[in-house]
Amino acid sequence: MYSSRVFAVLLLSASLSVAPSLRAQQVTADPALAAEIDRRTAAIADKVTAWRHDIHQHPELGYAEKRTAALVAAHLKALGMEVQENVGGIPGVVGILKGAKPGPTVALRADMDALPVTELVDVPFKSTVRTVYNGQETGVMHACGHDMHTAMLMGTAEVLAGLKDRLPGTVKFLFQPAEEVPPRGGAQPMIDAGVMKGVDGVFGLHVGPGPLGAMRYRAGAISASADGWRIVVHGRQGHGAMPANTVDPIVVSAEIVTALQTIVSRQLDLSKAPAVVTVGAIHGGLRENIIPDSVWMIGTIRAFDAEARRTIHERMKRIATNIAEAHGATADVIVDIGYPSSVNSDAMVAKFFPTLKRVAGAAGATEGDVTMAGEDFSRFSELAPGFFFNLSVTPPNLDPKTVASNHSPLFQGDDRALAVGVRAMTNMAMDFLRSGGAPKPIP
Repeated sequence: MYSSRVFAVLLLSASLSVAPSLRAQQVTADPALAAEIDRRTAAIADKVTAWRHDIHQHPELGYAEKRTAALVAAHLKALGMEVQENVGGIPGVVGILKGAKPGPTVALRADMDALPVTELVDVPFKSTVRTVYNGQETGVMHACGHDMHTAMLMGTAEVLAGLKDRLPGTVKFLFQPAEEVPPRGGAQPMIDAGVMKGVDGVFGLHVGPGPLGAMRYRAGAISASADGWRIVVHGRQGHGAMPANTVDPIVVSAEIVTALQTIVSRQLDLSKAPAVVTVGAIHGGLRENIIPDSVWMIGTIRAFDAEARRTIHERMKRIATNIAEAHGATADVIVDIGYPSSVNSDAMVAKFFPTLKRVAGAAGATEGDVTMAGEDFSRFSELAPGFFFNLSVTPPNLDPKTVASNHSPLFQGDDRALAVGVRAMTNMAMDFLRSGGAPKPIP
């Protein structure tokens, strides 16, 4: 039986053990610069916290982040940057900071959208926003921590703007909508609008459970591909007391839900890479004594292996249509190809993980495992060498092992992690520019 650690090794395209060939490319620390970044970060800590609270209290779903985008754009303009709004025809914002010295271009990315989740955490800045999503009333909450991502990048922009005379190159700040809206997501429209032109490297972070202030990184594959799917089962409506006169799509759908679980458990070679098929929602019927005409269900597919991804798509269609046919029903199966797997550049990680370790200090920066979550940061890192890392934000009074995860109505992020994120992103950008940009690929 392979352990999760072995899976991690299998998915790592090049182990950090090959990093000695890149030691000459690693960045020499500048203690005076690091101290100046720390000083400037501490000076704006209250502002970053206030931004986070404001964004958290006013969450906006994907492609609707108009208020958040306006807040970001106003801040970047106040810093004297060139600012682009409505990038890609969506509420995307790009700030361009040109340093006083020539050099490469680095992009820093944050996502801005919230989720259709009703918040259950009793904090002073709790969200009370309501909306209708997929026909159901629900709350809206920054249950994935994008409020923290946005506030941290706003803070990073202010710190780096204050160091403009020491910047050897250009920084692009990418504030992206709709990360939570696969299959297309907000990254692709911004890329189509040209935001990655001339970019030599790209950094991003994501918050999550873990000891406060700790960071995790890894080279190679870091997150799974993410595809969406929808199945509609068509039966024949009738009286609930006379099922023989109907074709019950609820019963058919229940069988399909169960059978879909056998794709991963019985039809894939999991020694190559993990995969997931999840039914996220199912709906059919209106009252207790009516068998409905149809049932719809939606879900997600996660995979690392391209062949496994194709196999899941094919077998999902075969299972649903054949089960439906066996019961005299029909099934429409739609699979939306979504985000590719996010892959960190081996050379970027080898060159810049010492920067994370320096910033993390006692909290620590360690090599982490892959995750089945999807991320359209992958779109950016397909076009330039990328380095995406995780920042732990669990309040110290909670156990990181049992605390609610991202996407939970109980998810919490401690404000004290914000300064760590600002320092991390600022130092990564400065080290990238000071060292001449992206390193050579590992042979």
